[in-house]
Amino acid sequence: MVTQKNGAHAAIQTLKYISLLLAVLVILFPPYIIVVNSFKTKEEFLNNPTLSLPDNFLNFSNFMNAFKQADMGLAFGNTLIIIALTLILNIFLGSAFCYAVGRFDFRGKGLIVGLFLFATIIPQITTQVVNFKTIQGIGLTNNLLGPVLLYIGADIMQIYIYLQFIRNIPNELDESAMLEGASLFRIYRSIIFPLLAPATATIVILKTIAIYNDMFTPYLYLPRQEHVVVSTSLMRFFGVNSGDWQMVSSAIMIIMIPTAILYLFLQRYIFAG
Repeated sequence: MVTQKNGAHAAIQTLKYISLLLAVLVILFPPYIIVVNSFKTKEEFLNNPTLSLPDNFLNFSNFMNAFKQADMGLAFGNTLIIIALTLILNIFLGSAFCYAVGRFDFRGKGLIVGLFLFATIIPQITTQVVNFKTIQGIGLTNNLLGPVLLYIGADIMQIYIYLQFIRNIPNELDESAMLEGASLFRIYRSIIFPLLAPATATIVILKTIAIYNDMFTPYLYLPRQEHVVVSTSLMRFFGVNSGDWQMVSSAIMIIMIPTAILYLFLQRYIFAG
């Protein structure tokens, strides 16, 4: 009986590891295709199998050409401005809102939180016409502030993450600070916000990736070439170079690298969150 149980346990463990290995292979297969083909010359790509390794991993000509032709410098600059402004406003407004909601009782508190939840069930596509007319009405089309204003809108995931962390911070910390004469803003700035570091790191990477990958908003609100971001830059570059897959792979690699680096630096905070 014991032998049968041990055999069944070993079989389950084997199946578990096999399934995990298959999942890893499925996840890594597309990046592998992008990486190996980004270093190939056009002749290599046309004459060799897609899965084959390049003859020279030091061939960076595709990267330099893609960076220049896609105007990646301008695209990364515009994207960085949008992300930086959005994160600063989102983190301050989100954490301050959740501090007020999570720490104090006031009339209409339940209604306010309920409205945030209600907003999540409204399909975004149904609000696009209103959003566009609003941004157009205040003169923020073809302006980097237009997408920023849309991105800092109500984000229920951000509210949920901050609220859960704030509710786990003991109220005694606030009371002790009040006895020392600290104001509410001083308590928020010196005690609450530093303790929200794991939540903030989680929100930073989730929001950064969401903005970084978003093509619809920049495409709709920033049609001019001088306002190009990484997503629209890649789209336009692919349209011109749709036949040169080694060039397209290099452009994709250039765009993938920043998010990979960001994740490596913030992964311990994300796991803690």
